[in-house]
Amino acid sequence: MGLKFFNTLSRSVQEFVPLDPAGKRVGMYCCGPTVYDFAHIGNWRTFVFGDLVRRFLEFKGYSVQHVMNITDVEDKIIKRVHETKTSLREFTGQYEAAFFEDLTTLNCAMPHQTPRASEYIPAIISLIEKLIVRGLAYKTADGSVYFSIEKYRGCGCQYGQLVKLNFDEMRAGERVKNDEYAKESLADFALWKSRVPEDGAVFWSSPWGEGRPGWHIECSAMSMKLLGPSFDLHLGGEDLMFPHHEDEIAQSEGAALQRDGQRFVKYWLHGAFLLVEGRKMSKSLGNFFTLRDLLAKGFTGREIRYLLLTAHYRETFNFTLEGLQGARTALARVDECLTKLREVAGVEVKLVNKTRLEEEDSRLVTAFTAKLDDDLNVAGGWGVIFEWVRDTNRRLNDYTLTPETAEAAIKAWTKIDSVLGIADQNQIEIPAEIVALLEDRQAARKARDFKRADAIRDELKAKGWVIEDTPKGPKLKKL
Repeated sequence: MGLKFFNTLSRSVQEFVPLDPAGKRVGMYCCGPTVYDFAHIGNWRTFVFGDLVRRFLEFKGYSVQHVMNITDVEDKIIKRVHETKTSLREFTGQYEAAFFEDLTTLNCAMPHQTPRASEYIPAIISLIEKLIVRGLAYKTADGSVYFSIEKYRGCGCQYGQLVKLNFDEMRAGERVKNDEYAKESLADFALWKSRVPEDGAVFWSSPWGEGRPGWHIECSAMSMKLLGPSFDLHLGGEDLMFPHHEDEIAQSEGAALQRDGQRFVKYWLHGAFLLVEGRKMSKSLGNFFTLRDLLAKGFTGREIRYLLLTAHYRETFNFTLEGLQGARTALARVDECLTKLREVAGVEVKLVNKTRLEEEDSRLVTAFTAKLDDDLNVAGGWGVIFEWVRDTNRRLNDYTLTPETAEAAIKAWTKIDSVLGIADQNQIEIPAEIVALLEDRQAARKARDFKRADAIRDELKAKGWVIEDTPKGPKLKKL
């Protein structure tokens, strides 16, 4: 069975067929953070979902071009810049750096490109100009530019492709300047916002006067600039379906840059909402968590990532602290099984980075792949994994696993984890220089040069590694 996704555009599960004639290259755009604060756990469910999509596509052999935007021009940001009396870049830079640090903590692959809206103003202006020429956008007296939904529909285009809209209830002609979802209307939306005193120094020159882009046009301009007028996948949370993604389609296809028969985006994937302790996140309820809040409670990025990957991306998920405790227990089961496999395989510390495995436990890989081929059924994938853990533990207890089959099982798990990204990094990656230092320490201890051995131990600690002396010999652990 081939890979299938639920496409919000068609409201159905469809086989994934890339636009690339060779069927290898995939363009993927993920709506990224608005950098005015730390990302919360609901945001991170969406970002980890995007990472899973990318990892599985690469696991399947596709060459993925992954773009994630940084929204650094937006009403809330401008307000904070004004309040803090800082520059735009100074204010957003701190939260952008924190976002990428958190992304690493959750072991998400770094997107290939992370464009900032503030750096794509020329591309944004060019796209707006195309919409004006086509009669789909118009300038108002204050120097703002709006997209006309009425004219867009009048040329035979459909507004309401991702969501069903009741146009009889539309308030014709209503326009708002605020980017926040709760204050957006179904009517015309801003492409360019004229400068007002509250904007301070956050403005650019344009053919319509000084101002700044609307939020929706930013993503259209950046995605098409980097991935082309048509690309394969656009990801985001379900809260972005309307108006943000709907407006992206209208702007992008309204500019008529796509080839005949092609859409702006072929497949739209949306992750469901996340509840925390059974309720919508709220600071007043005490269930509003950033990643850093959870780390301060003693949980690890690995445990948080695991929990975020246990439910299907289209299912509303209840994130709880008890669930994080369960994640810790589940990961310990996997770790214990893998530790025993390494002991049977005879893989010593110095061999961790020098795998010589030629066989593969195809049963695990095939069964896992089949689950994720079905619209990323990661819950089913975990079912396969823990069935494998139970079976492997039984064979370990029965002493029916040979070193060769243990090596094959380890290799199979390594392939699976290239998708999940939850392996214990302390067990799987030891740089050659660190291994060499460990060997030097062992030689010094054998020669009873304990001063030298202690110095090497300190050097290893300075490099982020600690030695644990066990009855079976020394083991390295990452700090």
